[in-house]
Amino acid sequence: MIVTSVRVRDFRSYAGAEAHVGPRLTVVHGPNGSGKTNLLEALYFGCTGRSFRTTNDRELVRFGHSTTRVEVTLEDRDHQSHLLAVGYSPGEPKHVTLDGAPLERLLDDERRPLVSVFAPDRLELIKGVPQLRRAHLDQLVGALWPARAATRRSYGEALAQRNALLIRVRGGRASADALRAWDLELGRLGIELSANRARAVDLIAEPFAEHAEALGLEGAVRLAYRPRSRAASAEELAEEIAAALDHDLARGYTTFGPHRDELVFRRAGRDLRAYGSQGEQRVALLALLLAERDTLAEQRDRPPLLLLDDVMSELDARRREHLAARIAARGQAVVSATELAHVPGATEAGVADIDVGELIAQEA
Repeated sequence: MIVTSVRVRDFRSYAGAEAHVGPRLTVVHGPNGSGKTNLLEALYFGCTGRSFRTTNDRELVRFGHSTTRVEVTLEDRDHQSHLLAVGYSPGEPKHVTLDGAPLERLLDDERRPLVSVFAPDRLELIKGVPQLRRAHLDQLVGALWPARAATRRSYGEALAQRNALLIRVRGGRASADALRAWDLELGRLGIELSANRARAVDLIAEPFAEHAEALGLEGAVRLAYRPRSRAASAEELAEEIAAALDHDLARGYTTFGPHRDELVFRRAGRDLRAYGSQGEQRVALLALLLAERDTLAEQRDRPPLLLLDDVMSELDARRREHLAARIAARGQAVVSATELAHVPGATEAGVADIDVGELIAQEA
C-alpha cells in the first residue's frame, strides 16, 4: 500500500483540508505556525490511529468542535484504491474503518501502510528513558515479522499477572510458590522476545552506521541491543527471574527480564544518550529511521512512509543533498520546510503550500 492523499476535518488547526502525496518525495511548505506539523501528524494518525506528538487524543480535535476525522486514500500493488478512515470524539472509542469495514486493531492490520516519523520531540527516543527505545524496537520487530508481534503482547500480559501476584505475596495473601508458573511463562516468552529484538538490531546496525557516517556523525558509530540476561534457554531465564524474588518483593514488581533491556547508541565508544550533542542525537535518529526503512524494503519490500518534520533547516548543504537523495531513493517521504531551497529536489516534487492552517495550493 502507498498513500495517495489525506483529507482532514476539524483536526488541530484545520477546519478541513486535503493534500495529495506523491509516489516519492512530497514537500509541505509554509511559514512557521502555518500547520505543516499538523498535516504530518494527521497523516500519521490516519495510518496508525494515534499521534506522534501527544498521548491525549483530545488535543487533536479542533478547538470548539466535538469530533475529528482523518481519511487516508491508499493504492495497492494492483493500483486499486482503498480508503482508511479514523474518527475520534472525546470520551468515545476511535472509529477505524478500511473501505467502510470496521477495524479493531489498526496497528496489527497488514493492509495499512507502515510509517516512520522524524520530529524534534522524537529526540526522546535517543535521549529519553529506555522504555521508549524498547517500545520502538518492538514495533520494528512487528513490522519485520508481523506474526512475532504477539510475543511482546503475551509477555506484557504475563508480566502484569506476575506483578499482580507479587503484590498479593507481599501482602501475605498468596504463597511465593505460586510465582513459579509465571517465572516459567516469562522465561518462555522472554527468551523469544530477546531473540527477536537482537535479530532486528543485527539487521539495521550496519545501515545505521553507514547513514550516520554519511550524515556527518564522526567517529565509530554503533547500535547495539543490550540484554540484562545471558540466559541461553527459557529455563535459564526463568531461573534468573526467580533468583531476583527478594528484590521483586521489596519493590513490588518484577525487576529482571527483557522488559529492562536497552537499545544503545554509541559514538566513539560513548553513549549518545548521555554524551551526544543535540545535533548528534538528531543525526542518530535520522540514521535509525533510514536504516529501518532500508531494512524493511529489503526484507519485506515494504518501505515505510517517512514523515520528516523540519529536518533540513539544521543540516548543511552537503548533508541535505545526501538526505534528500536517500529518502527519494525508495518509498515515499513527506518533508516539511519553511524554505523550499532547503529541500534538494523540491522543484521536481509535489509541493503542498500551507498558510495559517489551510491548504491553499497543490502541485502535481
